[in-house]
Amino acid sequence: MANRWLLKTEPSCYSFAQLQKERKAVWDDVRNPTALRNLKQVEKGDLCFIYHTGDEKAVVGVARALGQAYPDPNKSDPRLVVIDLEPVKSLPRPVTLKEIKESPRFKGWDLVRLPRLSVMPVTTDHWSEVEKIARS
Repeated sequence: MANRWLLKTEPSCYSFAQLQKERKAVWDDVRNPTALRNLKQVEKGDLCFIYHTGDEKAVVGVARALGQAYPDPNKSDPRLVVIDLEPVKSLPRPVTLKEIKESPRFKGWDLVRLPRLSVMPVTTDHWSEVEKIARS
C-alpha cells in the first residue's frame, strides 16, 4: 500500500483551489530538516492531504504524488527537494485542526504534536478518520 502524507500550505501563497486549477504543481520551499526527510520518502502514487495553514487551519483536499522527490531546480542546495503533485479531490468539507485536536483518535499525530512541521506521514487510521469527519 502506498504511503500517505499531509502537506501544509498557506492558502494565500498557494491554495488547493490553485492546484485544482493548474492540475499539476511543484511542491517546494520545504526547509525544515524533518519535513525534508519526510518529503524524500514520498513515492509516485502516494496520496497527500493538503492542509491550509493561517486562518483556515484545516485539511481541505487530497493530492497525488506524480513521482519521487528530486533536487529543487531553482535552488543550489542539493538537500532541498521538491515533488510534483496533481489534485485528486476536495474533501466534502474541511476538517479543522480544532476538530482533530478534540478527537482522542488523533492523539500523538504529528499534526497535533508538531504544529510547525510542514510534511508529515499520515497513518491509515488517521487518514480514514479525517475522511470520515469530512463526510459528517
